[in-house]
Amino acid sequence: MSQQQTLLAIATKRKAVLCFGEALIDFLHTGQQAEDSLSLSNYRQYPGGAPANAAVAIAKLGGKALFAGQVGADPFGEFLIDSLQAYQVDTQFVAKHPSAKTALAFVMLDKTGERSFSFHRHQTADLLFEQSQVDEDWFNDSTIFHFCSNTLTDEHIAMCTEHAVQQASNHDLLVSFDVNLRHNLWSTGQVDIDIVNKLVKQAHILKFSLDELTYLAQGNIEQYIKSCFKTNCQLLIITDGENILTYYTSETLDAIYPPKVTAIDTTAGGDAFIGALLFALSHFEQPIELFKNTALLKQVINFSACCGALAVSKMGAFPALPNLDQATVFIKEQGSAQAQLLDLFSRSH
Repeated sequence: MSQQQTLLAIATKRKAVLCFGEALIDFLHTGQQAEDSLSLSNYRQYPGGAPANAAVAIAKLGGKALFAGQVGADPFGEFLIDSLQAYQVDTQFVAKHPSAKTALAFVMLDKTGERSFSFHRHQTADLLFEQSQVDEDWFNDSTIFHFCSNTLTDEHIAMCTEHAVQQASNHDLLVSFDVNLRHNLWSTGQVDIDIVNKLVKQAHILKFSLDELTYLAQGNIEQYIKSCFKTNCQLLIITDGENILTYYTSETLDAIYPPKVTAIDTTAGGDAFIGALLFALSHFEQPIELFKNTALLKQVINFSACCGALAVSKMGAFPALPNLDQATVFIKEQGSAQAQLLDLFSRSH
């Protein structure tokens, strides 16, 4: 029996993935409307927030996803909780702040579907999450802990995030960090490199866009990647939109080209990718063993890239994320050789 067949044979039923961070409202610009002498912008309300999107991506594929964070006790907060539950995300660790409001983001799209953001996130509920709210129960049944950098943007929520990551590590969870930099969320208008890199050193799985990696590495990408593998990193992924996707393990370097699609809205593309990756990893008793299997890991990366491509071909975040049937059809249309991996997913349901 080959190493790949052995890994597939010992794959377990899906384990839980805990996603921590912000859930917010994306008001997506959908066009203009003339009224009197004015041209008025139309916006559609979508549920969003990078870690919330990742949780929904996992759940829609058939995985077990929990979301931990805080929203306001307002209609927007209720909408976010209802939306997470609509996709079978476990919301037992979602709190409602009694006075702070739910965060909002206004999303503008250019002709290629690329986004620009205007955030309304000053002292909002997600930023006021307390370290004391990081519950021991978070880590009892979860095997993977996922977070992003938007809960590092000020000292209070950064300390809370660091505490949660440390607790995940103490409980032997696999830690996943999608850096997902948003410079305009930081008070200086620039991401604090030292704060983000402190958390980079604690993660087992790292996902960067090429621009993010260049910024954090301060120009020395090769040395930066080497430094990541001197800490906890087991898998490092570099995306570049529709261009080549590169990934590293401690032993290998490989790359794929994502499927070509017409991008309508890129809001959830990265979250669909990382959600699909975590969904795949949640099937294995020892996910780190998968990183040593180059053939099977490539199938997982291809599967994740297909999910990301599907997401950018639709509007919004939660609704754009593919389910397993949609992903399977798309993968077969692409002619990707992933039959064993897809069979594993279908058998585990």
